[in-house]
Amino acid sequence: MAGTYILKEDLHLATPPPHPSEAPVQNPNPLATTPQPATGGTKLSLLSLSSRSSPPLLYKSETNRSTRSNLNTSIQEHPSEGRSSGDQVPPSSEGGGTSITGSARPALSIGSAPAFGEGNSSLTATGKDVGKRRKPKNNIAKSNSSFISRCIVHENLGKRLQDRPSDGYFAFANINRAFQWLDLASSQKAEHLTKVLFTKGHCLCHDINQVTKSQSHIDLIMGFSTGEIIWFEPISQKYTRLNKNGIINTTPVSEIRWIPGSENLFLAAHMDGSLVVYDKEKDDAAFLPEDHTANSNGTSETSNGEGEHAAKLHIDKSVHSKNQKFNPISFWKLSNQRINAFAFSPDNRHIAVVSEDGTLRIIDYLKEQFVLLMPKKTTTANAFRLLDIYSSYYGGFLCVCWSPDGKYVLTGGQDDLVSIWSVAEATIVARCQGHQSWVTAVCFDPWRCDDRNYRFGTVGEDCRLLLWDFSVGMLHRPKASSVRQRGSISSRFANPLQRAETSNTTASRLRSNSSLSTDADVEHTIEHAVEPRATTAMLPPVMSKVVDPDPLCWLEFTEESIITSCKSGHIRTWNRPRDGSNESELTSPTT
Repeated sequence: MAGTYILKEDLHLATPPPHPSEAPVQNPNPLATTPQPATGGTKLSLLSLSSRSSPPLLYKSETNRSTRSNLNTSIQEHPSEGRSSGDQVPPSSEGGGTSITGSARPALSIGSAPAFGEGNSSLTATGKDVGKRRKPKNNIAKSNSSFISRCIVHENLGKRLQDRPSDGYFAFANINRAFQWLDLASSQKAEHLTKVLFTKGHCLCHDINQVTKSQSHIDLIMGFSTGEIIWFEPISQKYTRLNKNGIINTTPVSEIRWIPGSENLFLAAHMDGSLVVYDKEKDDAAFLPEDHTANSNGTSETSNGEGEHAAKLHIDKSVHSKNQKFNPISFWKLSNQRINAFAFSPDNRHIAVVSEDGTLRIIDYLKEQFVLLMPKKTTTANAFRLLDIYSSYYGGFLCVCWSPDGKYVLTGGQDDLVSIWSVAEATIVARCQGHQSWVTAVCFDPWRCDDRNYRFGTVGEDCRLLLWDFSVGMLHRPKASSVRQRGSISSRFANPLQRAETSNTTASRLRSNSSLSTDADVEHTIEHAVEPRATTAMLPPVMSKVVDPDPLCWLEFTEESIITSCKSGHIRTWNRPRDGSNESELTSPTT
């Protein structure tokens, strides 16, 4: 049936019981103040070793799109709701896309974004280390570490890897103290290739390195509730522990991602409000903030902010430091409250970071320069260039992602809303109302986006999957005076992936240089109050369905389907409509 998404698979990963060393809590008291291990639900990463599974470089509005469904075996968009805009334009000949795991594809950044830390000779491999790809040190299946409880490897792992199709997906999943490697191309996909159980640490997040992946090598990093990090190579079953016993940071790792284009460096968000860059091959050493760290203007870093939402913007260690023998490579203190998520932009230049304090920050991490988007008035001091300040409607932000072309950022959180932010114009575009509880994951469908029309999906603790459509022309635009003032971040984001719709005069002044700065930019900080509902476009969903009896925590689009996961370990795959070559069949479904 056109427009209907059929439940293809319901894969259930068992939630592991507490380790015997942990006394189970029989009747947990919701008012108890005893700290409990942080949990992350069931989070997945999908990996394909075939380029055919990658999203299109320029989004095709003609191809099928994806959707999640109700507890019955199909999902259908509401018959009376088609695309919210008729602004259909053919795909342009340039643009970007993201890989299935969310990391920007290297092809997007050729000739645009330099490597992180470029120019620091202390980070450059020398002599025998040049061009050498290493594996971790220790065998996880034979580990005697007290951190690892058990590792179960499929007895026919080598044969299964050899016989599998090259274009199928691997799935890696963390669920509490377990981490599993699955083959979604296999008829026995419920049989894990590898399952690792940890002792007291819950695995909260993980990521796959898209640069180093091959048929014989996969680099994975995992972040834990203890603050520890594991670098794992599943084919050889080797691993290395980093931040061991919290020597660098003792707080849980809420998000972890490889730095785009890097073989060794990855970024971890800790729950004390810090972002830390690690090198998978370097040893750890006790960390003390470096003295006399200077910002991009050569002035000393200081704390800034007042009251509950005070934000510290410290570079406690810069990537340009000459002391790079041990981890960390960089250490940035953003806030006194936990960082919940971050995402790299498709052009590999910026990070969007969301926190429990209701802030969205856009960071030019290549320059270690910060653009704060946060509630309440803060003093700018001499810390970074504070150019624009935004806030959630209320409560913290829990999830964030970029549009495939880098023009928009989505956030979802505790206000039950999804917000669409225009990065180039430094303003909120719309609030999306439809969830009945916290929004836990947001994701664009790159097969259903072009440079004017966008499709994205969201899931939440209300057990619902929602699909949304918006286009450049359908949403009313704020007055020009409110979005193009001196100091607007539009002057920072004139890269090729963000073709801001400004006048020719303005566009001619923009340079594709993220470090562009003037004294006027620092002096004219723009503080945006929370936009009232009366002046902000409200976007309704085109589809809303309960798809699981338990709260949802993750979703992803593939070319053929949508995949969701819930806190209890169910991974559901919904196939896209088969007759989807005709665009109207997707927007005007029939039953």
